[in-house]
Amino acid sequence: MKNNIILASKSVSRVQMLRNSGLNFDIVPAHVDERAIERNNQLSKLDQKSRTAHLAAAKAFAVAQKHPDYFVIGADQTIMLGQTPLHKPRDGAHLREQLKMMRGKTHSLVSAAIIAKNNEILAETSQTVKLTMRNFTDDELEKVIKIAGDELLQCAGGYQLEGPSVQLFEKVDGDYFTVLGLPLLPLLKALRDVGALS
Repeated sequence: MKNNIILASKSVSRVQMLRNSGLNFDIVPAHVDERAIERNNQLSKLDQKSRTAHLAAAKAFAVAQKHPDYFVIGADQTIMLGQTPLHKPRDGAHLREQLKMMRGKTHSLVSAAIIAKNNEILAETSQTVKLTMRNFTDDELEKVIKIAGDELLQCAGGYQLEGPSVQLFEKVDGDYFTVLGLPLLPLLKALRDVGALS
């Protein structure tokens, strides 16, 4: 059977979730400058869900233009602590700064997925999760960073709920798959609805 789905991401967790779901798909990372898209489109004026969907759509369209007739999944994830967006840490110092900012507080995480085909959005899904970090000590933070290593620099917010940094959390209100990077169940439904899954 011909594969007709492309994931416009090289995210290990997104790839794994879709593979574990039994999907057959190709991986074609979207090489887009997310910060430039945010600046050029004044995304800071949008609410978090709209901003996340806009970035996911940019990724889907970047790949869909080169792969007509494929169902292209673009995905993005944003984290907000109050009105402050948190991104992938630049380095170890920035990682520590972000995690300490979240200490003892609740932040919101939105994951969005867009299905595009031939420059048209066929479906859009997103989910929001509220995560509360416990009031961890600096020593506890350093232990987690030492165990987790540089992988944390590749993660929005600087943590992986599926790894050692789960020890920094007190509470998670929402869908686990969403925290990993995809609103998986709504995305699978959307893929069925648009005819991408037979």
